[in-house]
Amino acid sequence: RLIGSEGTGFGTGFTCPFHGWSWHCDGTLEQMALAPTGLTILVAAKVVAHWLLSGLPLVVLAPVLGMQFNLPADALWILTLSLLIGTPVLSLIGAIGAALTLGVRGGDVLIALLVLPLYVPTLIFGAGAVQAEISGLGASAHLSILMAMALIAAVLSPWASAAALRLALES
Repeated sequence: RLIGSEGTGFGTGFTCPFHGWSWHCDGTLEQMALAPTGLTILVAAKVVAHWLLSGLPLVVLAPVLGMQFNLPADALWILTLSLLIGTPVLSLIGAIGAALTLGVRGGDVLIALLVLPLYVPTLIFGAGAVQAEISGLGASAHLSILMAMALIAAVLSPWASAAALRLALES
């Protein structure tokens, strides 16, 4: 979303509606793109910072919330493990959506249309792992698929986000 456009169509910066990241048109984003570390590494660092501030507290609070719902001890461990694997996937997918909608008019709605369908498999397999453990079926299959999603997202998301940011810089 453009910052400070005042109806002119020209803004003084971009802000990501998902993560709240903001870059002003003072050359900060360009300097990040030209940094010797590379934009992919910087995007990965921002995603890790986002996960540490939003995903990790959820993982830490999950056992307490699970005890309130009277989950068995085994299910609490699976809940914590599935959140530990699944929440980084959500942050990585969100980074792609945020980078794709950076500077796009109506990006708030567009990010929901892009990202929410990609969140569904992660949420299904995360919740399915806990349900399978409660049912006595074992959660290893669900956790294996979640781990595969996490590995694929960890490899592809920073690259895709950096490519989308480069596209936003060109326009």
